[in-house]
Parts: sequence; C-alpha cells; structure tokens
Amino acid sequence: MTTETPVLLVLAGPAGSGKSTLCDRLVAEVPGFSRVVTTTTRTPRPGEINGVHYHFFTPEQFDAKLAANAFLEWAWVHGKRRYGTLTSSVREPMARGQSLVISVDVQGVESFRRAAAADPLLGRRMTTIFIMVDHDRLVARMRERAQDDEAEIAGRMRTAERELREAPKFDFVIDSRTRDEDFAALLEILAKARARAAGTA
Repeated sequence: MTTETPVLLVLAGPAGSGKSTLCDRLVAEVPGFSRVVTTTTRTPRPGEINGVHYHFFTPEQFDAKLAANAFLEWAWVHGKRRYGTLTSSVREPMARGQSLVISVDVQGVESFRRAAAADPLLGRRMTTIFIMVDHDRLVARMRERAQDDEAEIAGRMRTAERELREAPKFDFVIDSRTRDEDFAALLEILAKARARAAGTA
C-alpha cells in the first residue's frame, strides 16, 4: 500500500470515450489504486464477472438498496438501465488508505459533487475529469467496439451531445487523442489531485 494521501478520481465522458480503458490502466500501472465496482441492472457482456467489473443487480435487488439509502449516486442510463455507486464502495476503501478511480455517467458526477459538498474530506480528495472526444472519432470508436447496432449508436450519440455540454463543470478535461496521450494526461492530473489532497497545492 502506498503512503500517498488517498484520492478519488471520477472519470466521465460519452460512451466510446475510453474512460473504462483509462481506469483499467491506472489500476494496472499505478500502485495503491483500485477501481470502484459500481452497480448496474444491465446484463453482463461476454467476459464480464459479477463483483469484478460490476455488481450485476436485478431491478428488485437495486430497489432494495435504494430503499435502504445505500447509494452514493444512481441514475437511469439510456432510459432503460440503472447504474449506481454504493456509498460503502467509496468510503470504506479510502478509510483504509486506498486510492480509487471510477468511471461514471455524467448524471452521476453531479451526485458525487453533492456528496463532496457535504463532506469536506471527500471534497478535498475528489477530482472530476471529463474525456472530450470529437463527433467523428466517437462514432468510429463505437463501431470498432462492435457491441451496438446503428440504432443503438445513434441513441448513444444523442446522449453524448448532451454530455459534452457538461464538460465545463469538471475540474479537468482531457481532449482525447491516442490511448497513450490520454493516459499521460491522466497521470498529470493525478499529480495535481494528490497535491491538493495532501494540502500542498
């Protein structure tokens, strides 16, 4: 475990922006980082493991956690699936000195901001980052993933246009280029986030 002050990096951006890839690489290459495992009502994609990539909940299980006020944030995504972050999935690891990174829907970031406003420690340790991608590159990436048909891609692009307008609200924006360039930009932001969390910036 690193002796660095723990930080929480909250990454958001449109589908296909590469935010999940950035999260995975940060965990793989930077000591002391783990990924917050979020919750979803969608079905697992091939290769996804329950409790590792997501907590896959039935709608009934999700409702039960909502009733227990167990979520830090949650939202409907694309009008048909719910995603959320359990409060315990963030607070408990950070209390142990663990740094965390999470990929979350733009709607969810607003809930994180509200939680941080009510918790000065979380506020000092949290940094929000938006991954900005131009329209043509975003469509190309969605087609390369080959996970969605054209109608699904069109729906995701409508959502993406709304999400891109939220970028000015974030602490930092990465103008997405190559995977290596994006990761280098993320590491620069991490250094600034750690300095702020430690009270040296």
